[in-house]
Amino acid sequence: MSEGILVERQTIMKGARPVKVTNVKFLLQSAGIRRGPEMTLQHSQYVVITGASTGIGAGCAIGCAQQGMTGFAGVRDPRAGEALQAKGGAAIIPLQLDVTDGESIKHAAEQVKQHVGEAGLAGLINNAGIAIGSPLEVIPLPQLRKQLEVNVIGQIAVTQAFLPLLRQAHGRIINMGSIAGRGTIPMMGPYSASKFAMEALTDALRLELYPWGIDVSIIEPGAIATPIWDKSLNSALDVEKDMPAEGKRLYEEAARRVREAVQETAQRAIPVDAVVRAVLHALTAPRPKTRYLVGTDAKIRAIMAKWLPDRMQDWILKKVLKLPTGG
Repeated sequence: MSEGILVERQTIMKGARPVKVTNVKFLLQSAGIRRGPEMTLQHSQYVVITGASTGIGAGCAIGCAQQGMTGFAGVRDPRAGEALQAKGGAAIIPLQLDVTDGESIKHAAEQVKQHVGEAGLAGLINNAGIAIGSPLEVIPLPQLRKQLEVNVIGQIAVTQAFLPLLRQAHGRIINMGSIAGRGTIPMMGPYSASKFAMEALTDALRLELYPWGIDVSIIEPGAIATPIWDKSLNSALDVEKDMPAEGKRLYEEAARRVREAVQETAQRAIPVDAVVRAVLHALTAPRPKTRYLVGTDAKIRAIMAKWLPDRMQDWILKKVLKLPTGG
């Protein structure tokens, strides 16, 4: 958009009273903000991103900063926050945040509230997550609880803490799901269960928060090139290492073949930028989608889940994964 273009009858919400603006450039200059070639009205908006140390979360923090938003990047290690700020500049504010620690969440919410004041939050990106793989028969229950604590309970705990600020600004919530939330594969039941749960929670939040104009969307990526692949494989190997002998006898071959399939998929993973574009659309579009499928593999899997009978899907997965036939 050139400097001379005027946006006619653009409405900006100030509290509950709409203010009509005819010259965006004049408005920004009067507020002491210089407008760059890509600048939009998001320059005065604040966004919280959880799990921003690496991967999708870090990409979202940088993407928001590039769009003129101020991003509070949730990290557990302060060094990760410093590294992220070095890449994204002053528009990224590191935020010490552990989604499984109630006191950490409370403290983070207080920090953000002090910073944003009456402006409130334009967006919350619930991205923090882990992936634990194991046959369900032998998964240690503490590992299953950890998977759900991080990927499900932690997301709701963070959402509860920041909702008052989101309500102030009629902000938006973007939950990071996965195509694994529509269809699972063997050995990845714990992770898929957490993402299936986020599908349901997103639908519930979207309806519950409608009266306050808070849009809620879920991103459903397929294979994305992030460190979660290595972390997931290492986690699976740790679980297998501690598996009882009988569990190894029953599942070792199937686990190996699924692990090989996951490694092959990781090599075809698409860049984080594809997810960031979906997140930015969900944050800024006049009418955001409720669901964003990201990646060809995600779209194919979604079609399978919607149209194919369960046993047909099972047959395809057993062939693709080369699973043992029994014995």
